[in-house]
Amino acid sequence: MSTVVHLAQRPEADELLGRSPLAALTGMLLDQQVPMEWAFTGPYTIVQRLGTDDLDAHEIAAYDPEAFADLLSAKPAVHRYPGSMAKRVQQLCQYLVEHYGGDPTALWRDVPTGRELLARLNDLPGYGKQKSQIFLALLGKQYGVTPEGWREAAGAYGEEGSYRSVADITGPESLSKVRAHKQEMKRAAKAAKEAEKQA
Repeated sequence: MSTVVHLAQRPEADELLGRSPLAALTGMLLDQQVPMEWAFTGPYTIVQRLGTDDLDAHEIAAYDPEAFADLLSAKPAVHRYPGSMAKRVQQLCQYLVEHYGGDPTALWRDVPTGRELLARLNDLPGYGKQKSQIFLALLGKQYGVTPEGWREAAGAYGEEGSYRSVADITGPESLSKVRAHKQEMKRAAKAAKEAEKQA
């Protein structure tokens, strides 16, 4: 798997995301309560601190939990909540080791349908339905992983020409469009909440 992505908007971090399935999975895991670029730069920061050139599920799964939390907490922190995210990254790697021999590509290599891939992603620690659908859309739109029915399984995130999520980011312009969409969704949700209060 080697592709050109612009998720972190930093060449060295994006280069890692383009060639490392585990980096992409980890970036998606970190993508909550922080800006997308910060989340997707996280795997590169972890690699730098580990002194390696890629993330290794076996190494991270076996890492001392306190030491790994310290690694993610060092300034600048990998996430707003580095301690709990360190735990989640380790849980993800432990799951991959236990179920897929530590090889993240085994999640999708021989998967027959998008629905099956979505189910596999849903089983990952830290991946809920929305995160799984976004990652499925990212795999289909940017990594060439297109099992039968993947767009349908990804829901609205799989739509062609949409700007809903990280799956649609191919550069600064699309990043702005995705940001605008997310702000609009937040505004709409807030307005619906206000209307509910007044009803």
